[in-house]
Amino acid sequence: MFYIWIAIVILLTIVEVMTVNLTTIWFVASGILSLAISFISDNFILQVGIFCIVGILLLITTRPILKKWLSTKNVSTNLDRIIGMKGIVTEEIDKNGTGEVKVDGKRWTAYANKNIKVDSTVKVLLIDGVKIKVEEWED
Repeated sequence: MFYIWIAIVILLTIVEVMTVNLTTIWFVASGILSLAISFISDNFILQVGIFCIVGILLLITTRPILKKWLSTKNVSTNLDRIIGMKGIVTEEIDKNGTGEVKVDGKRWTAYANKNIKVDSTVKVLLIDGVKIKVEEWED
């Protein structure tokens, strides 16, 4: 049984390295525990039971905590900060075309779902490459 548990631990380790989803790592730990139990007892049902129960318990109890601890925060770039800002239309924006908007002291090529006249106040909705999508500002 020793070799079967070594094979299971190695296989699950390879799967975890390839996926990095923190799912099989718990069964690697329970596989190591079952490997240790195989030195003490030849009862295969006991070893498989420990493998399954410990793996599932570790998955349920520690995965959410570890996921929260390892999660990365999404940091906005300098460009992302203009989303939601007010801008002034400097060239008329056509419904099926583009215009120009000045936001945060910079001029952007802009598009919208409807025509927007020069000197209108707009809100930046999103950045799409080198263009921004805007809508008229509502007070």
